[in-house]
Amino acid sequence: MTDPNQSSFEHGAGFVAGEVSGGLGLGPLEQQYEELFADALADGVITADERVRLDKAADNLGLDRSRLLRLEQAMVAAYETRHRVRIVERFEEPAQSLAPLQVEASGDPGRTLLLKRIEQLEARIVELEEEVRRAQAHINVEVDLTDMETEVEVAQEDPDQAFRRVRRDPTHAEALRALYKIHSARGNKDPAFCVAQALVAIGAATPEETKLVEQHQSHTLIAPAASVSQSAWFELLCHPEQELVTGQIFAVIAPAVLLGRVTAMRRDGKLHQVRPESKQDPVSATITAVRALPWGAALLGLPVPPIYLDKDRAVGYEHIPAVPPVTVIGNQVLSGRTQLEHAFLVGRHLAMYRAEHFVKTLFSAVPDLEDLFLAALTVGSPGLPIAEDMKRRVAPIAAAIEPVLEPQQKDALRGYFLRFVEDGGRTNLMRWSESADKTACRVGLLLANDLCTARDILSAEEGATGPLFKDLIAFCCSDRYHKLRRQIGIALDA
Repeated sequence: MTDPNQSSFEHGAGFVAGEVSGGLGLGPLEQQYEELFADALADGVITADERVRLDKAADNLGLDRSRLLRLEQAMVAAYETRHRVRIVERFEEPAQSLAPLQVEASGDPGRTLLLKRIEQLEARIVELEEEVRRAQAHINVEVDLTDMETEVEVAQEDPDQAFRRVRRDPTHAEALRALYKIHSARGNKDPAFCVAQALVAIGAATPEETKLVEQHQSHTLIAPAASVSQSAWFELLCHPEQELVTGQIFAVIAPAVLLGRVTAMRRDGKLHQVRPESKQDPVSATITAVRALPWGAALLGLPVPPIYLDKDRAVGYEHIPAVPPVTVIGNQVLSGRTQLEHAFLVGRHLAMYRAEHFVKTLFSAVPDLEDLFLAALTVGSPGLPIAEDMKRRVAPIAAAIEPVLEPQQKDALRGYFLRFVEDGGRTNLMRWSESADKTACRVGLLLANDLCTARDILSAEEGATGPLFKDLIAFCCSDRYHKLRRQIGIALDA
């Protein structure tokens, strides 16, 4: 089942991948690997047999190799410093030094000919410069200042005020056009292009705006210079109504909730069993739907989840509870999708692998999220005063979560609880959940770089102008989106 576009979803030569962060951590499993690696370090030499055992343990535990590499490097550095020795794993032949270049001096006749040729070329350059000056003197230049006063007035208008009108009603064509005119008059090329995309997406673009989009809209994948940093994720990409502390609390308990969910589903016979032979190698895969996942993960600074194909499953990219969690690719994305559609869907899918979002893949209903959140707060503050009926509902969840948490995770929950109280001690989990979904769509838009592609996918879920699409219009026209595009190197004026 190879794809004709098997060369797609590759990063450009100049792409700089950032540190992998923000994904779901599996602390207890990493601790087991840490103990195995410490045993291998005991004699100061890691043999080939020990390396085989370590690799097998990493596979069995389902741990991310890049994360383990950093863990090993830290442990080796600590061991070498403490014992004043050098850890040896394998020897490599030193590279041969480059032989010095041998330059033979040409004789005097050769030097004379070379100088003569230089003299002829310099004379020709003078002739060409004179021809260019004569040609420029005959160019007909028309000067028209009739619209200059109007353009100056538009350029002096406040783009922030115009954007506030767009944010109030993202589908209001005149509000979008006013913002477009301000950016155009100021020479803000990339913001003007993004607003023009919005006008095209709602079917209200003028010929001029349509021409701008057609001129710069690429139907191929973005080729950014760098991945999205952690600071850019929170400051520029996340929806403003997605409370940070709420997500941090969910991030701490996510591994424990995953283990409990997998155990319960296995007990009830509801755990989906993936077929080992359907596992895909993200490095050598030729299927577009598979190749899109490591491509998107690198751009977002996330680890690549284990990937399985299931052509009989009527899904696209699906999160499956497991330890570690896996992605199953179903028949809805195995054919008939463009590269930009894959980019949007993959961005949206991978965003939910962020530690602060992952609980939504296990429990999407808001009442379930409320129970998990309160259980986390009671672990962080056992004396939390809550109603008796709520305590009866939450106490079993807290009792199941707490034993799985490491001491540092419990300390983190205590710290987040105090910060939560300092911020007022209130959160709206319905709003947080909806904001997390909007953030995931923003990630999809960033990777697809095409608002019309996002519109077409979302319209099948929420109609022509649902809340997710409206938020994407506002985000596409925002200064945060423009800054993010410049940071990763895909803005027109980057």
